[in-house]
Amino acid sequence: MSIQEIQKEIVEEFSMFEDWMQRYEYMIELGKSLPIIEEKYQTEDNLIKGCQSKVWLHADYKDGKVYFTANSDAILTKGIIAILIRTFSGQTPQDIFNAQMDFIDEIGLKEHLSPTRANGLVSMIKQIKMYSLAFQANK
Repeated sequence: MSIQEIQKEIVEEFSMFEDWMQRYEYMIELGKSLPIIEEKYQTEDNLIKGCQSKVWLHADYKDGKVYFTANSDAILTKGIIAILIRTFSGQTPQDIFNAQMDFIDEIGLKEHLSPTRANGLVSMIKQIKMYSLAFQANK
């Protein structure tokens, strides 16, 4: 499935909920299904800078695709990173780097997060794109 198809699927899922309380609950549920980072990768190096809560992100490069695992000490943040991992894990570095992020605005995520969480979201996206750049350079 392409990044665009996954993003479209996420937008459709979010449109099923009538209010933001339901969407927050859904994000918390998504966080529970997050591919959890191995403890050995929960290091200072894998901490995303700019997040209010702690978010660890690890990337592996296998067969031309990038696979992400993550964890966070905050349940809502876990849901946010779960959405991003669902979107980008298993994709090529080139596709990740070139991906548009309009779906974030379409689901209204940024405007319904506190400013510090919105900054954290931007930092998570930036880190995912940085990994894709690094893997692209090392091909």
